[in-house]
Amino acid sequence: MIGWHFKKYLPPSDDGNNFERLFKLFQEILLHTSGDVSEALSWLTELDKQHNLTNEEYGIADFIQDLLDKGYLKQSNGPKPTFDPSSKLEIALRQKALGDIFDDLKKSKRGDHHLKSSGLGDEMTSGNRPYQYGDQLDRISLYDSLKNAQINHGIDDFKLTENDLEVRETYDKTNCSTVLMIDISHSMILYGEDRITPAKKVAMALAELIHTRYPKDTLDIIVFGNDSWRIEVKDLPYLQVGPYHTNTIAGIELALNILQKKKTPNKQIMMITDGKPTCMKKGKKYYKNSFGLDRKILNRTLGLAVKCRKLDIPITTFMIARDPYLVQFVEKFTAANQGKAFYSSLDGLGAYIFKDYKQRKRKG
Repeated sequence: MIGWHFKKYLPPSDDGNNFERLFKLFQEILLHTSGDVSEALSWLTELDKQHNLTNEEYGIADFIQDLLDKGYLKQSNGPKPTFDPSSKLEIALRQKALGDIFDDLKKSKRGDHHLKSSGLGDEMTSGNRPYQYGDQLDRISLYDSLKNAQINHGIDDFKLTENDLEVRETYDKTNCSTVLMIDISHSMILYGEDRITPAKKVAMALAELIHTRYPKDTLDIIVFGNDSWRIEVKDLPYLQVGPYHTNTIAGIELALNILQKKKTPNKQIMMITDGKPTCMKKGKKYYKNSFGLDRKILNRTLGLAVKCRKLDIPITTFMIARDPYLVQFVEKFTAANQGKAFYSSLDGLGAYIFKDYKQRKRKG
């Protein structure tokens, strides 16, 4: 029979919305637990008890089953089954970090420290600027220039002058090799202040940004405590602070070793830290001094900053602290390298690092 068939209205299931809401919270907790799924689920269960995150139709057990069914968790077999993050969950964590960072950039004007640099290039931007002598004629925006002429001179005495011209801004497409250094010394969780979680989030977002939007770029991630070593992008959620001093020297030496093997002409180091260098290697032994700025350690660190400058490798330091003697060290370090330094709060770190990275891309 042809015609309309009517039936009783059934409201759509809210399970999808419940899952997405819990999944966002679960990802955030997972960063704080350094990838420990069991601990994160325990936190989530406790939060559910306090804030009624679930309802009679959809509970935490349903959420865990959905994580398994959707491929976000892997369950290991054994007398006591455990859950491990899958590669799909690791990608989701990086995508969430990237979204969180750019949402902050859209909402906030913090970090408006950069200067726009434009010139002869092959990548158009959405902005125009006044014509300058030497600009290529094919870059002139005819529509905007004629509009300026009409506004400035009127219809009856219409004319087009140099002052009416606007050109489309362009940036050179270029690739860049970046080494991101992350401080994992004990001070990153000292005095009950969590500084490592936002650092991890920024590193994951930067990795996702490069992977998705600048695929020709390279990003190497290293951590430094008493020593320095490379880690993979997939290891970022599980990064933990150790009982380490701050061997900035080892970190820069490893970063230099990595970058000197890269063929791209554009190289840079980004360093996220909260303190001064307090450690270095002398032969097979460690030389450590946490009290103030040790002259030997400081001189070695500044010497490496100068070496990077001579190799045209700028270092951008993001200091997650504002103690006077720490600021004094960063100023000396930045002057030696002729790089950049930003003193940011924990919630502002992402905005600073992404504005600077994107600006570095434009400058080429």
